[in-house]
Amino acid sequence: MSVSLLLDENLSERLLPLLSDRFPESGHVRLLGLGGADDLTIWDRARADGDLLVTKDEDFLRLSMSRGFPPKVICLAIGNAGNASTAALLLDHAAAIEDFSNHPEAGFLMLSPGAKP
Repeated sequence: MSVSLLLDENLSERLLPLLSDRFPESGHVRLLGLGGADDLTIWDRARADGDLLVTKDEDFLRLSMSRGFPPKVICLAIGNAGNASTAALLLDHAAAIEDFSNHPEAGFLMLSPGAKP
């Protein structure tokens, strides 16, 4: 079963084609009509669809700690990285993301450039 990512609006929807070979069922909040939606609406959508929520917004980490999971949250500590760098970070850590998805006790994963996959 493939891992499905839901990209928050602080990430570009242009990442989807760059990720499609490894994460083919992934989506973006704007493409789902959720642009400008509050965090809880996005949280509920990711939970309902079984997606891993990918964001740069630390508010989702706080939600993860207060509400538990699902959804599981991947937080990217990348600043204003471009799409190619962001996609490379996710693809370089694809195996770790898949392990995280299946881990029964992990609710969030922090990824940053330079961290070992």
